[in-house]
Amino acid sequence: MQQETESHTGRPAPEAGATSRSESILIEMEGIEKVYVVGQEEVHALRPLDLIVRRNEYMAIMGPSGSGKSTLMNLIGCLDTPSAGSYVLAGRKVDNLSEDELAAIRNREIGFVFQTFNLLPRADARGNVELPLIYAGLPAAQRRVEVEKALGLVGLLDRAHHRPNQLSGGQRQRVAIARALVTGPSLILADEPTGNLDTATGEEILNSFRRLHESGNTIILVTHEEDVARHAQRIVRLRDGRIESDKRA
Repeated sequence: MQQETESHTGRPAPEAGATSRSESILIEMEGIEKVYVVGQEEVHALRPLDLIVRRNEYMAIMGPSGSGKSTLMNLIGCLDTPSAGSYVLAGRKVDNLSEDELAAIRNREIGFVFQTFNLLPRADARGNVELPLIYAGLPAAQRRVEVEKALGLVGLLDRAHHRPNQLSGGQRQRVAIARALVTGPSLILADEPTGNLDTATGEEILNSFRRLHESGNTIILVTHEEDVARHAQRIVRLRDGRIESDKRA
């Protein structure tokens, strides 16, 4: 098993035959910190850390409660901004953008998959998957094509007109994955995506992620489960707001 030699920085060793640095790197974080002020006290959720993620990587982020993994996920997903440091996503510096600019980045560059599915209960599978395309302003005919393509990728075209309460837990999560894919994002960011599923259904969802990765998608999985993290090709472990280790399978 090959291991990263620079685990304290989160910088993977260069790969043979890689494309140019600027083309191969999707995420570049340098000196990232996050400090919250609670009353009179400063809480350092993330201490200065560097992290590089290349395109088509499949990475898991792990760590105990309070390690900073949720904070790091929020920063990667442009749901929050760092207190210090530089974050470049898909060639664009995003650490100091406005809320509206961050919302546009999230809609265009990042597909989110959450533990609780976050589906609209009154909309069918097609309507849930279509939502990001409506926000993006795509015309109806193009939305229809993209929605069918995304549902086909997760094997749910035959459930397109079913509402969430008519679907199993695994099917609901696959709808959420299709919604994450539909805009053709640079990154799929999954937060405990198997947390509400039984073991067999969780394995089915992880197989879906494997197929997506094999087809060229970049995936970052946040999990506290070792068996889930082992499906990734790289595992980054956090402790006390720092990268404790960074290993590649």
